[in-house]
Amino acid sequence: MSIRAERERSRSPLIGAAELAEFGDLSATTPHTEAELAALIGLLTVARSRIETVAIGHSRDADSLAAAEAFAAAWEARGKKVLASVDWPEAAASWLRPARRLTVQAPDAWVMAAAPLGFAQLARRLRHSTDWDPAGTFAFASLRDSRLPALTGPDTLHGLRGATADGAIWHVRHRWVMS
Repeated sequence: MSIRAERERSRSPLIGAAELAEFGDLSATTPHTEAELAALIGLLTVARSRIETVAIGHSRDADSLAAAEAFAAAWEARGKKVLASVDWPEAAASWLRPARRLTVQAPDAWVMAAAPLGFAQLARRLRHSTDWDPAGTFAFASLRDSRLPALTGPDTLHGLRGATADGAIWHVRHRWVMS
C-alpha cells in the first residue's frame, strides 16, 4: 500500500466545517407515515429474505425517535428481533461509539431514522471503522436527500435503500438518489 493510500485510509472521516457549509441545512426531519413504515417493512420482508435481526439507528430528535420506535414495534410484532437501538447527537467528536454499537452484534440489516447531517457523519464513521454495508441498510424518508451521497463521499452509501412518505421506494446508486 502506498503512503498516500495509507494516509487516506487512516484519516479521520469527520466532515469539516467548510465542507458542511457548502451543503446548507441538513438537520430537518419529518414525522414518518404509515405508508412509509409499511414500505420499509416490505423492503425487509420480501420473498426469500433472510433478514431476522436488525439494529436500529436514529437521531435524537422526536421525529426520528418516533419512527425508530414504530419500526421496532412493527418488526417485533412479526416475530423478528431488534438487536440494538442506537442513537447519536447531530454533533459529536467522532461517532465511533454509535458506529460500533450498531455493528458489534452483526445484524442481518440496519434501519435508520435520522436527520441527514448526523447520519452523514455516522455513515462515514461506519464505512471507515466497521464492517457496515450500506446495501444492508434501510432508511426512512428523511434520508432521501440528494445532497447526502455527495456529503458522505464516493460510494459510502451505495446500495442504501429506503421508503418515501407516500410508500414508494428509493435507493442510492453511487452518488445519486434514485426513486
